[in-house]
Amino acid sequence: MHREKPFLRAHLCLNSYLWKSAFTRAMGSRLVLGIETSCDETGAAVMDETGVILGESLHSQKEVHLKTGGIIPTIAQQLHRENIGRVVQEAMERSSISPSQLSAVATTVKPGLALCLGIGLDFSLSFVKKHQKPFIPIHHMEAHALTVRMLQPVVFPFLVLLVSGGHSLLALARGIDDFLLLGQTLDEAPGDAMDKVARRLSLIKHPKCSTISGGQAIELLAQDGDRLKFHFRPPMGAHYDCNFSFAGLRNQVKMTIQKKEAEEGVEPGTLLSCVNDIAAAMQHTVAFHIAKRTHRAILFCKAQGLLPSFNPTLVVSGGVASNQYIRKTLKIVTDATGLDLLCPPSKLCTDNGVMIAWNGVERLREGKGILSYTDVVHYEPKAPLGVDITAEVEAAAIKLPPLKLKIMD
Repeated sequence: MHREKPFLRAHLCLNSYLWKSAFTRAMGSRLVLGIETSCDETGAAVMDETGVILGESLHSQKEVHLKTGGIIPTIAQQLHRENIGRVVQEAMERSSISPSQLSAVATTVKPGLALCLGIGLDFSLSFVKKHQKPFIPIHHMEAHALTVRMLQPVVFPFLVLLVSGGHSLLALARGIDDFLLLGQTLDEAPGDAMDKVARRLSLIKHPKCSTISGGQAIELLAQDGDRLKFHFRPPMGAHYDCNFSFAGLRNQVKMTIQKKEAEEGVEPGTLLSCVNDIAAAMQHTVAFHIAKRTHRAILFCKAQGLLPSFNPTLVVSGGVASNQYIRKTLKIVTDATGLDLLCPPSKLCTDNGVMIAWNGVERLREGKGILSYTDVVHYEPKAPLGVDITAEVEAAAIKLPPLKLKIMD
């Protein structure tokens, strides 16, 4: 979502995109190139310090990984290697910005798939050395958490829920590099669990789902399903903390699939007649689990005085945040607790160069984490977010008041 600036004169013949670019150069605004390669998206974007996107490009590997049944790191690495040069060039050309005009280059260096992070980092370091530009290493999860600030003035502190195919966590954002970790997944992420169930259900064979991800297929089919036809036990009901777990739920669903295959007399890989109902029941249980942990995080932060009394906010981002059923479930929680719920547009919830460029802009403004093009930088496949206070959350043992999580269609 771009923030538009007004024309100086109505009769200018340049279109708004070219005008913004020209205006930015004329005013000497600082410009950041953002590069993202942490998983299966090769993204790049050029942004000015007010958050205006001057040019962007994105190459998605989704179709390739759908055919292979999941992300294979070596294949993802090769696709990044083949496309990163073109993607960055397209973003630069669309911005009408030359490398000499850049103020810095920001690149995801943690966390993510090692082979993929390496491609982005190697390209970026060569780029900044060639053009002698400052380098800003970016924490992928911090970038997701702060994307919403590009769209509207969200002040610190605020609560953050990040849910995706690779991550699931709750944190309090107190600054651009100051986070308190309240809870995280103990095994796998919700997007990963839904993708695995979608593969087990062979949803790629479904006429509505052949070109979309597993999580998107679950959401789509769930719209026509009856979640009450199957009951899956919500994870961690006896644990009064904010951590997540999705592996056990995935196993419950797989056992149900095996049972239904036996009942219908079909081989694995055959679409079940009840596939919509299974999708609806799983999606509801995922949403229920996420909502309950988020509810507890809100109550913990309020009890500890960590959220402002005026306009406290929950920001939800990451690929799974695009799921509308999950958003509606979280809206019930925020309405009950007096928080504003903010979600970036779906396009900005998934991995992209825009969020990396914006995080670079925020760091450039505050002069934090800016390195020389001669500095040595390493990628980190595993990297915690902020200060871990999950033990304190668990010790508080907050029991949740009753809250009916019923979604009206």
